[in-house]
Amino acid sequence: MRKALYIDDDAGLRTLVKRGFGRDGIDVVDVADGESGLKALETQSFDVVALDLYMPGLSGLETLERINQMPNHPPVVVVTGAQDSRMAVTALKAGAFDYVIKDVQGEFIYLLKAALQAAVDAMRTHRAKEAAEAEVREARDRFEALAAERAILMREVNHRVGNSLQLIASLLTLQSNSARDPEVSKALASATGRVLAVAQVHRRLYTSDDVQSVSVDQYLTALVEDLRRSSESNALAQLTLKTDPVNVDPDRAVAVGVIVNELVMNALKYAYPAGKGAIRVAIRDSGNNRAVLSVEDDGVGIAPPSEPPDRKSTGLGQRIVKAMGEKLNAHIETDPSHRGTRVVVSFDMRKEAPRPAA
Repeated sequence: MRKALYIDDDAGLRTLVKRGFGRDGIDVVDVADGESGLKALETQSFDVVALDLYMPGLSGLETLERINQMPNHPPVVVVTGAQDSRMAVTALKAGAFDYVIKDVQGEFIYLLKAALQAAVDAMRTHRAKEAAEAEVREARDRFEALAAERAILMREVNHRVGNSLQLIASLLTLQSNSARDPEVSKALASATGRVLAVAQVHRRLYTSDDVQSVSVDQYLTALVEDLRRSSESNALAQLTLKTDPVNVDPDRAVAVGVIVNELVMNALKYAYPAGKGAIRVAIRDSGNNRAVLSVEDDGVGIAPPSEPPDRKSTGLGQRIVKAMGEKLNAHIETDPSHRGTRVVVSFDMRKEAPRPAA
């Protein structure tokens, strides 16, 4: 505390306060009324204000109210007579930091000095806290603005990627339809399904407020609908889906979609040689950061090694499923008790943090 303003209509007490504070190197500006005190605050800088409650003209409470309306005002300690303690409490409720009971002999000066210093320290701490909180709010606002801008850019990127993949799928479809070799046509059709599985992720991210995760239930609903529409002769009319709410990051959603596409197309090709039948896709949250995906049919089952070549697959789909499973840290197995074929894929919904080195 270097400079204080003392407002009191008692000239003798003003002199005592000024002299007592001056011995400690504290500059005191003393005035006799509230109006003069307010003018001094407008033209000079003070660390703290000592204010008498009873004065002619503008009262102490009115002066206190006017001081509190000033920006960055110094803290105020009121001084009052012993019989005016109720008024002092009123002043505290009105915004005064503390009060000190004065006496005509000036013995209160030591208490006043301690109260004023405590007020200065408290105000400094309060202002520092406010400044720190304001800085945190500004930093948070900047971060939120940047995050919102990044989300918009990411949605735009996903929109363009989705459109580009859709275009590639359309070109593959045209090529497949014009291919003279049936095997080439089938290969191109399979590639089209894989591209559409990836494109659906990007379309889902474009329409979502959260570009960091994909709702697998919504994604697979759209993907299954794509598969139904793209199948020839309504071959996937009995394709059904049952899902729990499951959220994963975009890369894992792509892997899940590609796996579903491969397993459904495999069931379509091999499960029902005589026609078409039911294919069921399901995904559920099994807890502990794991989800379980299953694709099943009621067809002829997995072809044994002795099966004729036209019943056996090339193995490409299995290799793709295995590769995607590795991205998911998945455990893939075939249910031997199921009539037909049932493939179960248990995988991590969130990528686990790398373990610290031993």
